[in-house]
Amino acid sequence: MKLKNIELVANKLVKAFLTNKLISPIPIRYTKKINQAEKLKRLCETKIDRPIIGFKAGGTGIPLLKKLKEKEPFYAAVYKHNFLKNKKSVRINKYTLGIELEVCYLIKKNFFDFKKTITNKNIKRFITHMAPCIEIVGYRQRKKGIKSLGDLCSDFGANVKFIIGGKKKFRNIKIGNLKTNISNNRVSHSVNGNTSTVYVSPLNALKFVLNKVRKDKFKLNRNFYVFTGSTVGVVPILSKGFYTGKIEKLGSVKTKVI
Repeated sequence: MKLKNIELVANKLVKAFLTNKLISPIPIRYTKKINQAEKLKRLCETKIDRPIIGFKAGGTGIPLLKKLKEKEPFYAAVYKHNFLKNKKSVRINKYTLGIELEVCYLIKKNFFDFKKTITNKNIKRFITHMAPCIEIVGYRQRKKGIKSLGDLCSDFGANVKFIIGGKKKFRNIKIGNLKTNISNNRVSHSVNGNTSTVYVSPLNALKFVLNKVRKDKFKLNRNFYVFTGSTVGVVPILSKGFYTGKIEKLGSVKTKVI
């Protein structure tokens, strides 16, 4: 039986994802509109038989959403093989988009038994820990730049790797206004940010992801992470070596880019 075009594209993306090989850019009709990109992303995710450790929010910066004329971010599954401990190394290529600094949350698995909408009032009962993390973002395709939110969403959320710092037990701090910084001392490259750039607050991004996960009927039998989006935008990687990310009140995280 002849496969549909979207099946063929998904198979190519999945193979690239699993083998860490680059492919030619996928047709723009699968990336230009976010609903089509999400359809391709979900199809790809059904073809991956590897453990999921959580979910990421993407496109959580309000200026980016306005620029790309989108109303809301997207989310994507994050796989265990792309989740690294603090100070681990990450190999990049010329299609790597950059590096990000994020707040992540560890969520109780009993969230999946909760049948109601996640709100500001009930969300905190599901959080056990929080941590700073670095994300390396990029494509599995030979293309550069971001022309649409679908570019990121369709290609496994453009996730290359997550590196997590030390976890802290969740406490009710003003997470929506914390200073952040990511730097590479090798080239004196330092970028300041703030958690307020993440959908106004990382908790808003967390709420968005959890409600999407519930709507799409994802279910995991373990506690899981939610990565809420960059506090510093997509920072170009100007040099290899160690990048250190710091988030006020949460601590630091480090990775070596090779």
